[in-house]
Amino acid sequence: MSSDKVNPFLKWAGGKRWLTEKHINIFPEFKGKYFEPFLGGGAVFFSLAPKFARLSDLNGELIQTYRALKADWRSVRKVLEVHHSRHSPDYYYQVRNSTPRTEHTKAARFIYLNRTCWNGLYRVNLKGEFNVPIGTKSNVLMECDDFERLAERLSQVELFTCDFEDTINEACEGDLIFADPPYTVKHNLNGFVKYNEKIFSWEDQERLANALKRASGRGCIVVSTNAYHPVVKDLYTEDFELAAMNRSSVIAASSDFRGVYEELLVTNFKVSSI
Repeated sequence: MSSDKVNPFLKWAGGKRWLTEKHINIFPEFKGKYFEPFLGGGAVFFSLAPKFARLSDLNGELIQTYRALKADWRSVRKVLEVHHSRHSPDYYYQVRNSTPRTEHTKAARFIYLNRTCWNGLYRVNLKGEFNVPIGTKSNVLMECDDFERLAERLSQVELFTCDFEDTINEACEGDLIFADPPYTVKHNLNGFVKYNEKIFSWEDQERLANALKRASGRGCIVVSTNAYHPVVKDLYTEDFELAAMNRSSVIAASSDFRGVYEELLVTNFKVSSI
């Protein structure tokens, strides 16, 4: 792993910046490749800064954005400068309704919308069109942005739009897998499984558990986060070490629905402290 860390450039619902700030010690040293099948904002990837990695997500626009920055970050930044100078409510909806044609303009649109929409949420309608309303943030470019170093960090990275199982199945002995599937942190409420069917189905949860068990059997190092709920814990109890981590939920529109929740940590090794 390298000490040359890069800040994540996206705000992502369910992102793991809190994990890297409070619990980065849970990740052991490893000599193999880094695998992350639910990339999102990539907080753990950027914090660990592995030289070689295979990163994937089912969100094609997200992966295309990473690829565009890797290939031509300067062109992406130039378009972001335009978005920054023109940002307004009218301009936001104009960009939201647009369909860019080039890779760098598509990436710039994705980053612009992510940084100025409500809570960095990614949501599309039945037609696959991004439909999140404008938020309160107005800064499109940040002082902490360093797209050149970000592109360097991505230079030895493989990026794929694919199912999580495809990525996990590629990991070999000595590789580190970090799996952070979509789930709600309000997991202790009744109807957990039914609610999460809209986010990540129970069949997907079972497929993920089985894929991680197979990977562990191949000698991979496994770290996964999930909802701290009995039915989820039951999937991992026999084969993994389980622990609870506290985190704050900040995605809710009203502070009345925010709070501190437990999340499940799944590893195939003992974690000394959390």
